[in-house]
Amino acid sequence: MAPSLIPCAVCEMYSLTNSVSSEDFTCGKCRRLVEMTERIAELEERIRNLYLIRETEVLIDSFLVPDAHQPSQPVSVSTPVPVPVAPSGQQGSWVTARRKSRKRASVATRQAPPPPGHHSPVHVQNRFSPLSEASAGSYSPPALVIGDSIVRNVMIPAPANKILCFPGARAPDIRANLKSLAKNNRRYSSIAIHVGANDVRLRQSEITKANFIEMLELAKTMSDTVICSGPLPQFRRSDETCSRLLDINRWLSEWCPKNKVGFINNWPIFRGKPGLFGRDGIHPNWAGATQLSKKLAHSLRTKKQN
Repeated sequence: MAPSLIPCAVCEMYSLTNSVSSEDFTCGKCRRLVEMTERIAELEERIRNLYLIRETEVLIDSFLVPDAHQPSQPVSVSTPVPVPVAPSGQQGSWVTARRKSRKRASVATRQAPPPPGHHSPVHVQNRFSPLSEASAGSYSPPALVIGDSIVRNVMIPAPANKILCFPGARAPDIRANLKSLAKNNRRYSSIAIHVGANDVRLRQSEITKANFIEMLELAKTMSDTVICSGPLPQFRRSDETCSRLLDINRWLSEWCPKNKVGFINNWPIFRGKPGLFGRDGIHPNWAGATQLSKKLAHSLRTKKQN
């Protein structure tokens, strides 16, 4: 087949090619341009993630070390005392330097008294000391955050928190893991649960609600403070999935307060904001994980105070 002139669908320039279809034809230059544009977009996304990671680290440091950004007190540093030079009759002329034995020098160093300008040691504080385990006398039960893959990058700035992530988990799976923890008579100061994205795929609303009730009732036997984090909206999904997520979110917002369970409504923060999600439109990126971490940390702190 003889080559023919076919216009490019992007730049509308003609190219000599053997391609049969001319509807979606793209010339080589435009293909390379599209590839470069995609690579630039990937690099920009990586740079944004690096900035978000840095902001998250600063946020965690601000919780762990409250005085980290305050000006530090000046520290006094000991200065060496000048040693007086003994007068010599040969001053101003050549002096022969004799080698001293190492043994004499080491003995003199051990017997030498501390310099008169020596100060007390400088106090050093470990910025990660809040992360160390509490002593047996001041032990307090930790807070538990458990959920599906949405909580993978959640970071709660508190010394005694435990985060358990089970990708693909549904309410019955979370209940089974809580039941396993309850066998060891584990108690928690508070329990925060995030689940629901995988439950709506069953398309059985009443069964999903019953599973949520069983899960939350079991959590109430393990802690006096139970918080349910509502499901996040999803992008690039069908209208049916979004409708079911919104329905379970509304039901939780009504059921939880009536049964003494805290509820976090995540829809006002994440709805209509694709910049808080990754490429799949389901899992939050670093910016979204930071927002979810703030909401969980605030709810846990508020519940403990109440």
